[in-house]
Formats: sequence, C-alpha cells, structure tokens
Amino acid sequence: MSTASAISPDPTGNTPALRPPERTLMGPGPSNTPPRVLAALALPTLGHLDPAYLQIMNETAEMLRRLFRTRNRLTFPVSGTGSAGMEAAFVNMLEPGDRALVAINGVFGTRMKDIVERCGAECATVEAEWGRPVDPGAVKAALADGPFKLVAVVHAETSTGALTDVEAIGQFVRETDALYLVDTVTSLGGLPVEVDAWGIDLCYSGTQKCLSCPPGLSPITLSDRAEQVLASRKSKVASWYLDMTMIRQYWGDERTYHHTAPINMTYGLNEALRLVFEEGLEARWDRHRRVSDTLRSGLADLGLSLLGDPAASLPMLNAIRVPDGVDEASVRRRLLEEFDIEIGAGLGPLKGRIWRVGLMGHTAREQNAVWFVEAMRRILGQ
Repeated sequence: MSTASAISPDPTGNTPALRPPERTLMGPGPSNTPPRVLAALALPTLGHLDPAYLQIMNETAEMLRRLFRTRNRLTFPVSGTGSAGMEAAFVNMLEPGDRALVAINGVFGTRMKDIVERCGAECATVEAEWGRPVDPGAVKAALADGPFKLVAVVHAETSTGALTDVEAIGQFVRETDALYLVDTVTSLGGLPVEVDAWGIDLCYSGTQKCLSCPPGLSPITLSDRAEQVLASRKSKVASWYLDMTMIRQYWGDERTYHHTAPINMTYGLNEALRLVFEEGLEARWDRHRRVSDTLRSGLADLGLSLLGDPAASLPMLNAIRVPDGVDEASVRRRLLEEFDIEIGAGLGPLKGRIWRVGLMGHTAREQNAVWFVEAMRRILGQ
C-alpha cells in the first residue's frame, strides 16, 4: 500500500509539492493516465489564439473525427467533463415546447430526462430494468407516439454495465424526422462507435474513460442536420457557456473568441488520441474484450457473477453482484487500503448490490485483471 503524503513541501520550488498516492484505477472512471499524456499536460501553456495552439486544435478535431467515424465539420472537445457534453447536446437542440424521447436503463438516461425537462421540453420515455439494455423494439413502438424532435439513448450505461444496440435503434429513428442523440461517454475508444454509419446526429463522450486522458474535456460531434436545427432556433440557447452558435465560431475558420480554452487539457487529449491511433482502433477494441474475458474467467472461479446478460455487458465496465452476506463497502475499502485498487459502488436501486469494476483505456491490461481477481480472492478468504 502506498504511504506517500498528499502534500510534501519542496523548499527549492523545482518540483510539485503535491504527492498523491499511485492507484490502479478500476472504477467507473477516471482510468489511469499514460506517462506520455501526463508529459503532454506539462508542456508550456500557450495563448488560446496562438497560431501554434490553433494548429493543435485542428489536429485534435481531425483525430476526433477519425475516432467518432464521422466527417462532421462540427467536431471538437467541449470545455468540461462528459456531463458538459451531455448538457451541450440537449440545450442546443431543444427549445420550450419541443418533444423528446429518452431511453432510460440507468443513472445517465435519468439525467438525460432531467436535462430535457430543464430545457422546457416535453419528455417521453422508454424504460428498461437497470442492468438490461434498452429494447430497440420498445423504442420503435414509442416512436409511433411522435413526432419527436430528438431521440436520446445511452450506448454504454456506466451505472449498470449494460450495452444497448444503438445501431438497431438508429434504424428506427431514421424512419422519422427526429434527431438521434447517443451518449458514448464510456464506450468511445473501447467499443465500435460509428457516428455516420449509424445515422447519429449528436454524439458526445468524455476523456477520462477509454481515452485515458484526465477528466476535463468532452468530445462532441454534430451532423449537418443538427447544425441546421441549431441555425434555425427561435430562441437563444439556454446556456451561454455551452452555446454552440458561438463556440463553433471559435472551432471554425473564424476563430472568434468565446471563452479561454483549457490549453493543456487539449495537449493531453491530443496525445491520448495519438496513442489510440498508434495502437489502432480495432486492436484497442480487441484489447478491451480480451482483458474483460480474463477478468470474467477469474470472477467465475471465485463464484462471482455479472449483474446482467454477459452478451449485453460492457467489456470496459463490469457490474459484479455482491454475494449474500458480504459487506460491499468493506471490500472496496480493503481493495483501496491494502492493494491500492479503486473500484466503484452501485448507484440508485443497485446501491450495495454491485461493484462496478472498470477496465478502461490504459487500465485495460491483463496484469490488472489478474491482480484484481487475486486481491478479491484474498479479501473473500478463498
């Protein structure tokens, strides 16, 4: 166990005073940050309109297009965590009186509904049991009660580990005039995400999960259709900070100042994306599946099982049922204190019933899966 102090004064001023302990981050996020990304974050800060920084912005946006599998012009990182990307997607599309359809099978679908209602829009829902994917057929049936301006689905539900078939749902949405919005905060970089091929109009993610860049940016992409809706709004976007009508002028050719971008975070994301493409997207997807298989095999040996159907479960976020008679909080505490492993607890109706174990990005390595299983073996006394 690490015993390093969080604060260690340096009288020379040449090194940071902070000394956080080293952990293996196996919760629902963040994941461990690769050394190259940490080094990029420490590079000299430039001004947000410096020509050298503008070139870094261009490179980062182009790599995000490759990652999202899209040609969308408006593709960039929102200044803020994944929740900022979520809010940006809704507040820029919805106006008071609009109707939206939201699929809910966990915490983040519930948050989508909350934001829709905060926009003054009417929200219809399709719900699935927490731990199960959303049924595409149920979405198709709900669409008959339209028209809807927007349909929103979470691809990878971080609160439950459920993987929803957003490609199939997209086929039904395309039969209507609704915009299709997909949350890929946990899936982007770890599972296939095909924005153009699946007919997705708005898609957002986060940097801290399968991309293994610290939290602070939210990659987002808007289709031409979404841009047209944005341009035809009758009212101002409710959020000034997340107003794409202004932000797109900064990320576009105009380079019009809106807010001071998080310069060094852009460096970190740029380097994280370089690592993704050096490995190769397909190879990265395969690595996440392979490491998850190692974890699940070890869990089975311990008599532990997943919350949902393994065939519809995320490779990068495993929701493990807590056995009867086991204090789930005590296990998490011992993992942190004795093994320097962080995992997550259940939320909402799953509180106390599951552990959420992440294998995302840089953390998705065979040795981490094996070490976690061994730590659980010792804690559970097997």
